[in-house]
This record gives sequence, C-alpha cells and structure tokens, in this order.
Amino acid sequence: MSFKHLFSRSLGGLGSTLHMAAHSHHLWPDASFDGQVACWEDAARLADSKWDRIMGEIWPAAQREVAAELDTGMPEAIVFAANTHDFLVRLAAACPRADPARLRVLTTTGEFHSVRRQFARWAEDGWLDWRTAAPEAVLAEARSGNYDLVVASQILFATGAILNDIDDLASLARPDGPWVVIDGYHAFMALEAPFRPPAATTAFYLGGGYKYAMAGEGCAFLHAPPEFGPRPPVTGWFAEFDDLTLPPGMVGYARDAMRFMGATFDASGLYRFLAVRRMLAAEGLTTARISAHVAALQQQLVAAAAPTALGQAELLNPLREGAPHARFLAFRSPHAQRWCAELKAAGCVTDVRGDVLRVGIGLYNDPSDADAFVALARSLQ
Repeated sequence: MSFKHLFSRSLGGLGSTLHMAAHSHHLWPDASFDGQVACWEDAARLADSKWDRIMGEIWPAAQREVAAELDTGMPEAIVFAANTHDFLVRLAAACPRADPARLRVLTTTGEFHSVRRQFARWAEDGWLDWRTAAPEAVLAEARSGNYDLVVASQILFATGAILNDIDDLASLARPDGPWVVIDGYHAFMALEAPFRPPAATTAFYLGGGYKYAMAGEGCAFLHAPPEFGPRPPVTGWFAEFDDLTLPPGMVGYARDAMRFMGATFDASGLYRFLAVRRMLAAEGLTTARISAHVAALQQQLVAAAAPTALGQAELLNPLREGAPHARFLAFRSPHAQRWCAELKAAGCVTDVRGDVLRVGIGLYNDPSDADAFVALARSLQ
C-alpha cells in the first residue's frame, strides 16, 4: 500500500530524489501546509485576539493529542516550546540537588547532541558533575542514589536500540530528587503508547513534531509530572499566563505544566501538528498501523539487501517478528561514511553517524522505494 498521495507537495519538491531518511527530516504531509496557512489566517483575521484562540483552543487541543498519543491521560501535564533544548535548560535549572553548587547528572552513552554538548559544556565550568553509563547499565547506576538528574533516550538516536527500563527508571524519581527525564524524540509516534502510567506520574518526557509527528520544527513538548518543580527558576511570562492579575513584582506560576512555559512563541508548529493529526484520523492511520507499514518495508529491504555490501554490515537493531522497532535501520560498517556519500551522489538521501549508516523509512515510502534503494545498494562495495 502507498500513502504517497498524502505527501504530494514534499515528494513533488524532491523530484526524483529517493528519501530514505524519515528519522532525520521527516517529510511534511500536505496537511501541514493547511495548518501553516490556518495559523497565518488566524493572525490576519484576529490580530491581538489570536492569543485567545491559540491558548484557548489550539494549545489545549494539542495537549490532548500529545497525551492521547503517549497514553498518559494527563493533557494538563503537557507544555510546548520551540525545541527540547529549551526544556533541558529549564529542567537543569529547576532540578533539586544535594550540593547547591553542583548538579550530579547521569545519562546513557547514546544521548543526542542537545544533551551531550550542553552537559559537556556545563561540566567544563565545574557546576555540573556528568557521568555516563551504557544503556543496558543505566538503571543499575541510577539506583546507586548518586545522582540528582537522570536522562535516558527511549530509542537511541544512533543505534535504534530501545530502552526497556522506562517504568523502573521512573520509579526512582521523587519531587525532591532525583528527577528522571526520558527523551522520547525517536519514540513519539513511532512506538505505540510509549509513556503510560505509572511512569508518567513521576518522570518527565521530551518529544516533538520534527520526526514522526510530521509537523516540523517549533513543536517540542515536555510532559511534566505533578508536584515536580513548582517554581522553575528559568521562566517566561507565559508561565503565569492564567493569572495576569497578580500584584506588580509577584512571580506567579501555573500549577499545571504551564509552570515550565517560556515567553512569546511561534504557534505555527501547533497548527501543523493538529492538521496532521486530523489527517491521520481521517485516514485511519494510527501509530500501530504506520509502524506495521514501516515494518513490512524494513523486512523487505533487509531481506533484499542481504546479497549486497549492506548484508556484510552489522545491523545494530535487528528485526524481530512482532517486536517494536525504531523507524530506521542502523548498519554499522567501516564503509558507512563512503556508502552515505555514494548513495547521495546517486540521488538517495540517508545519513550517517560515525560508522553507522542510518536508513529511515516513513509513511511516504512504499515497496517501490525499498526496491529502488536495494538496486542502489548493489553498487556499494
């Protein structure tokens, strides 16, 4: 089955290019254009009053959609920002710490650059003590009680490995520390119901629209469990948006996830996200159904590529019948950099992380794309 008709604008713009990088920049469906236009039209039609619609209708609708996808039942725990780095800064500033001068942080060895770079830089200045553990060992290390903040990806961006210790990690979290943050950017709308209670009652969760939510930039979100960080020190005026009648000089906070809010923002990402969600609902495309579509193409590609050079590479996230899987295949090889360049020269977009070639499959790919990719892979050495 093909869903290319839902992506006619993006695919038309690419022309003959074969896009096998849904994990990197997921193509935007046509519905996202409608959402972008609706945002502009509301601004033109409503002017200052647009914020009544954004905060009174668009924002809560987006909260409901995210909570439903996570399966938390807690839409009031969702807050949005331009990117997850914004939330990382607010969380680090708000996290309780045993030593007021130094935040003790544990992450997996496979966190994305927004975490790795920022924590490394803070560690240079000495106010952050940052340790890492292999994904399979992070739970045991977290149980040591030596950390104020634990950050772990649900799906590792470089290898596609899935962390199965979410509930156990979340059970360690307390409002007075430690805090547990799950980075779900590669899991949101790729894994079905990825953050159900009890994890959602004690852990934070990061995600966004840029990957499998198909909504593009500017639509990152944070799930903030109740009672964790009632007064974040990095704060914008929208954090007290519901109570602008406070006396001058007072620093008020919303009691729900809005307490982690920043300031004036571009709402177009939320419009695009809601437009895409409406499209998916109209098409009957649940995360489970999309995952099944992708899984069939992954199986087709891996089987057909076995006689090619890719078949000699180590598939870091092998396919297992009926088991959840990342939306990309991670092939480790000393030739990965060259393969990526050669595929690009042949008109095929993949990407590479070190010695790992990542091949991502999305809703807009179909069996003909898998065949075309394997045909190109036959020329790799």
